[in-house]
Amino acid sequence: MIDELESLQAAALTILQATDPQQKIDLGISVAKAWQEGKLLIDDSAAAIALAEPGRPKQPELLSPQDMPRRRMNTVKGRTVLIHAVTHIEFNAINLAWDAVYRFRHMPKAYYDDWISVALDEARHFDMLNGYLLKQGGYYGEYPAHNGLWDMAVKTGHDVMVRMALVPRVLEARGLDVTPAMLEKLRAAGDLEAVALLEVILEEEVNHVRIGTRWYHYCCEQRGLDKLQTFIDLIDKVNSKPKGPFNIEARLLAGFEQDELDYLEELQ
Repeated sequence: MIDELESLQAAALTILQATDPQQKIDLGISVAKAWQEGKLLIDDSAAAIALAEPGRPKQPELLSPQDMPRRRMNTVKGRTVLIHAVTHIEFNAINLAWDAVYRFRHMPKAYYDDWISVALDEARHFDMLNGYLLKQGGYYGEYPAHNGLWDMAVKTGHDVMVRMALVPRVLEARGLDVTPAMLEKLRAAGDLEAVALLEVILEEEVNHVRIGTRWYHYCCEQRGLDKLQTFIDLIDKVNSKPKGPFNIEARLLAGFEQDELDYLEELQ
């Protein structure tokens, strides 16, 4: 089916609309291969169709973040619920990466290379975590989840600079901050399999945030905007104040500059 699509953007839309997670992953691998082989062209001719929601399975049930149940990691069920929540984040991240490919036109080829690579990583993360759930006798969709990542995708769908500032550098960067504490609790509970999975994901998510930073800086430079002030203005505009404490080492590796980190600390 992918071979019949003439543009990368049309292929990305097909992936976004797929409802089955495994089909979404398989299509993504196929599209990435076709792109690497030069079989798909960048379509700059048409605007992206507004996509209110990507394809997803009927489960999990989606709740608002404040309605999500608390997770206790001193029980097998509690750890399974935690990993289920992270699995859902990775599922959303697959869609976010392909949406970055589909929605934003007139970007350099390297931009699409980057976000396709992110999409493949997120798909692998989903597979790893779903495998953990299956080993525990669970499955993806078993527990409720929230849709905060995609909600921000909708809010930032009008402008690639806004997307790069607020999804990778605010929401996804939050994962860099909270994962070390999760790892500590999982180690204390003796769940070394979950620890190993989250360590891989944390290391690779640093690069994903770095990619967001790279293209945010690119957009600022193209428009003659100050990187720090624009970041501050965008955070204020959408009322998405990042919460600390921050993983300073990981954020520096992900491309944050010291003046940005100083600003984030002042917000606390």
